Amino acid sequence: MSKRGPDPDRPHPMPDHPRVGFLKPLVDHPQIQVGAFTYYDDPRGPERFVEHCVGHLYPFLGDRLVIGKFCAIGSGVRFVMNGANHAMTGFSTYPFNIFGKGWEDGFDPSTIEAGLKGDTIIGNDVWIGENSVVMPGVSVGDGAIIAAYSVVTRPVLAYEIVGGNPARTIRARFDETTVAALRDIAWWDWPTDTITRNLNAIRGADLAALKAVSENS
Repeated sequence: MSKRGPDPDRPHPMPDHPRVGFLKPLVDHPQIQVGAFTYYDDPRGPERFVEHCVGHLYPFLGDRLVIGKFCAIGSGVRFVMNGANHAMTGFSTYPFNIFGKGWEDGFDPSTIEAGLKGDTIIGNDVWIGENSVVMPGVSVGDGAIIAAYSVVTRPVLAYEIVGGNPARTIRARFDETTVAALRDIAWWDWPTDTITRNLNAIRGADLAALKAVSENS
């Protein structure tokens, strides 16, 4: 049995579980970036992640979905991108212009641009529970956990646990000093063989061991 860890470029790292797939080799979209070892779990198969999970991502708006390394994304998670927004500067939010036939006359694109929230950024080692929704322009910090069926409308701090609709802070996973140390160590950026040799420290709770590895890498 290999002790080098799974191949991050293999779409299906567990042959007996085709519902789980590494997204980096599966997603080919100019506005989506996914880090190594991030996986999506879906009984329908992970191959249609973009179609099923990323909504309203339009080239003319140029916003991006950036997901870090070693993230776990549950079934039915949805990333709502900026193209879902309607103009809110006037009395009606109805998108008259998209139907044409004269309704496009006088439309001011800046009324849409005023509501754009920017890129959606998911950090490293983030766990997003099934059927959660991440709204446009939200940033989620490293090590965060989003509870199942949550609707995330605001930034989530590193190593914060949030849940609900709208998602609110449940608790911090660790104290501020530990969070700062973990972000500085950034084990997800280590070479795969270094991660493999130090799994006990990564999945354990020995910060001193992680620091020692980081300092000697």
